[in-house]
Amino acid sequence: MNELTILISCPDQVGLVTNITGVLASQQLNIVAMREFVDEANKAFFTRIACTGNIDNKNQLEQKLLETLPNDAEVNVIAHQEKQIAVLVTKEYHCLAEILIKNQFKTLGANVKCVIGNYESLRDFSEKLGIPYFFVDHVGKEKAQFEAEIKEVLNRFDLDYLVLAKFMRILSADFVKDYAGRVINIHHSFLPAFIGANPYRQAFERGVKIIGATAHFVTDNLDEGPIITQHTTHIDHNFGVKEIVRAGKEIEKKVLLESLELIFEDRVFVSGNKTVIFK
Repeated sequence: MNELTILISCPDQVGLVTNITGVLASQQLNIVAMREFVDEANKAFFTRIACTGNIDNKNQLEQKLLETLPNDAEVNVIAHQEKQIAVLVTKEYHCLAEILIKNQFKTLGANVKCVIGNYESLRDFSEKLGIPYFFVDHVGKEKAQFEAEIKEVLNRFDLDYLVLAKFMRILSADFVKDYAGRVINIHHSFLPAFIGANPYRQAFERGVKIIGATAHFVTDNLDEGPIITQHTTHIDHNFGVKEIVRAGKEIEKKVLLESLELIFEDRVFVSGNKTVIFK
């Protein structure tokens, strides 16, 4: 028996669940789990269905479901297979390390096809774990040229997602458009007043009591894309800059890995600038 995940989003109306389950029953698919959510404000319906069974053609199943749903419905039938990802980095290793260690022990839920960095700093670490590392220098280049060279590397692989693991370069709107909905970033967004360099030092100097991080999809608006996960941790006057940085890195790792798990298990819907997540 094959395992399938079915994701459906559409305008809300009476009878949707009956219609959907009727189609699945007619195809001899057994529902193992089904979660639904209705966004009352926007009259939108979302469901994630895990089922087992055999289908000859997933496109035909998608079409049968669409025939029973309102106009503008979106249906995605997903066979269970690991996602393929590339990781973009600069110099900080903590997020990359978490990803590559889980990849090494087959617990990531995805295959890391390559690491791309705009410094050579993380080459040795990546290659020791058997992951190809590509250095794309940004120095002295126009952004368009820099991004074209990154795309040249990415195009060598069949990728589902790009993960920005502390990649400290702002991507252009054109680049983001080419990978819309497929770029995940980690950001210290619980320090919103502290823009620019050294946010943790700024937080220390301000005497903050909570720090945190946010994983989000990348859009044209810098650090304002749909939020996937967020966490915070409390600090106090005993924390110096080093302690705040250390605590910040720990929570960044936690948030990024949690968001990737949700995405790789197909639990995330993007709805406008928000997400619907079935945990």
